[in-house]
Amino acid sequence: MASKTQLSFPRQYARTQRYTLGSPRSFTVSPDGSRVIFLRTASGVDRNGRLWVLDLANGTEEPRERLVADPEALLSGAEEQLSAEEQARRERARDGSSGIVGYAVDAAAELAAFTLSGRLFAAGLKDGDGWVRELTARGPAVDPHPSPDGRFVAYVGGGALRVTPVTDDAGAGAGDRALAEPEDELVTYGLAEFVAAEDMGRQRGYWWSPESDRLLVARVDEREVRRWWIADPAHPEREPREVRYPTAGTANADVRLFVVTLGGERTEVVWDRAEFPYLARVHWSAAGAPIVLVQTRDQRTLRWLAVDPGTGATRTVHADEDENWLDLFHGVPAWTPDGRLVRIADEGGARVLAVGDRVLTGDSLQIHMVLDVGADDVLVTAAAGAGAAEPEIGEIHVLRVGDRGVERVSRGPGVHTAVRGGPVTVLSSARLDISGTATEVLRDGAVVARIASYAESPVLHAAPRIVAAGVHRIPCAVLLPRDYQESDGPLPVLMDPYGGPRARRVLASQNVHLTPQFLADQGFAVVVADGRGTPGPSPAWEKAVRDNFVLTLDDQIEALHALADSFPLDLGRVGIRGWSYGGYLAAMAVLRRPDVFHTAIVGAPVTDQRMYDTHYTERYLGDPALQPEVYERHALVTEDGLVGLENPARPMMLIHGLADDNVVAAHTLRLSSALLAAGREHEVLPLSGVTHMTPQEQVAENLLLLQVEFLKRTLANRVPDPAE
Repeated sequence: MASKTQLSFPRQYARTQRYTLGSPRSFTVSPDGSRVIFLRTASGVDRNGRLWVLDLANGTEEPRERLVADPEALLSGAEEQLSAEEQARRERARDGSSGIVGYAVDAAAELAAFTLSGRLFAAGLKDGDGWVRELTARGPAVDPHPSPDGRFVAYVGGGALRVTPVTDDAGAGAGDRALAEPEDELVTYGLAEFVAAEDMGRQRGYWWSPESDRLLVARVDEREVRRWWIADPAHPEREPREVRYPTAGTANADVRLFVVTLGGERTEVVWDRAEFPYLARVHWSAAGAPIVLVQTRDQRTLRWLAVDPGTGATRTVHADEDENWLDLFHGVPAWTPDGRLVRIADEGGARVLAVGDRVLTGDSLQIHMVLDVGADDVLVTAAAGAGAAEPEIGEIHVLRVGDRGVERVSRGPGVHTAVRGGPVTVLSSARLDISGTATEVLRDGAVVARIASYAESPVLHAAPRIVAAGVHRIPCAVLLPRDYQESDGPLPVLMDPYGGPRARRVLASQNVHLTPQFLADQGFAVVVADGRGTPGPSPAWEKAVRDNFVLTLDDQIEALHALADSFPLDLGRVGIRGWSYGGYLAAMAVLRRPDVFHTAIVGAPVTDQRMYDTHYTERYLGDPALQPEVYERHALVTEDGLVGLENPARPMMLIHGLADDNVVAAHTLRLSSALLAAGREHEVLPLSGVTHMTPQEQVAENLLLLQVEFLKRTLANRVPDPAE
């Protein structure tokens, strides 16, 4: 069924990094609304991010784009060199691009700071500035942030938090200085620890005061964290890389917080770190005292603490508790300009937005994140909640929420997000009827500009049918071959889930369905199902998996059987593929339910939950010392060997990057050993030098083609349904 044009999709998908290259991203709007700063590569296959500014219309002038910083010019064409700290930061952020991959601005958005090959740069952003200069830094520099007044840039170098002036008239190196230096190689200042960056969504480790005279700085001590070594078997001459990885039930990094002045004086921020060891969020604005959000190890209690920056003392301004766990959200905590606390909470069976002592939304919305806090409203993203009149499956919208109610900013079905500054909002929209993302600039609700995307157009167009399936109304996307005719009869089925917490796959966006459509065009009915545990219409939907990941498998089966009544699904030929949690789900499917699933592609799976990190695993399965039976029940390989030995064997393809420091390759190697000991058919694809992210272009292309070949081979013969 596949044509040559369709077969070119894997190469295009890989070389464009899933069609993200060339698309504008990382927007900032100046407070006066005069300019929009953003990153974009030069084409849909160029990996080097460039820094751009869109000057908005004043009077009769037309909006105009300016290229501010080009990495090729700044590095004189040299290949980019990344420090270990920068590589780790990008891995945690899942950023596979190069060049300028991130930047930060001062309060007026007149100055940007960024790094290239560990070198520190600053750029003027106002119309007519046109300057970029390298700043004095003891690198390799990581994560630079200008002071709000634009006079200094702070950064991390060699594990120390350092600061350098933007204009240094005292001579080379005289102005650059360390504000907090590590006591030894196991301590860093100003960097996020592993679980903060990987699981909490906190990528930073320091924050400027609004007056630019001091900073809040995290001190991370990894002394007690378990040591692991990751080797590259393809290069035995290289030493293994040591990583500090806190597995479930073991010690985390010790994290403390200090107020540090520009003179280097420090005051420790005091709270009950024994009871609340996780530093989840930090917010410091002119609207109120610094706020830190701290969390208990079991993640069932949060405290929102206001900090006295003079003494380091803290006071509780709010506390939340939940019998399962409490999620962390982007954009909160924050103060409104008049000093009211903004938070997202699970209250009354709904995920709501609260400002001060008022809850502003109800069960018709499931709030996702806070985008901006204004004087009269809060800009958020949200999906339809359990009480919504219309389910709007797969849609995420931008809304203004205030005392007068809720107003939708985004238009039409799709997945929308936004950035706001003053009267200007940059609205990014992905929809089913277009490839990529459309970016509009709104002023007071009217479109005043559009920011062009240079992303390539896909060689195929996805045609998902988005439906709700089964008793639980599970969101599903079903994709058939685009040339399918009813006379072709039932098709072999490929379940293609992520299926676990914190990620959804069924979205009203064209690009997320491109790979499933390609797979469908090879002769499969592809089903993507977001069961309980994935982001859904209510906190109860997401928290149903507490101590019960097996429920996610049950929902895949429920969706499959329900859809068979409406779509041409051959239930005697059902495969499943997935990566990360999806890989775990795929392996669990064929081991536990071979009556339903007949083959599996298992990518980077967690086969023993005790070998995954603390903050993620303990949130859902608790402390392994207190409930070992829960971990035993969820393992695919136990001390007694492979689970499901009493069940019929099904073929499996195991794929894992050997450089993966998130889900280490030991998970797959132990599963393969157990399969071999049990005499079970399986194939192993070890990817040398590949991390948890998508590998390089040729490997990614051939990897997808090999999966298609494996699925066709292992689903060639029909397995009778026991019900028959």
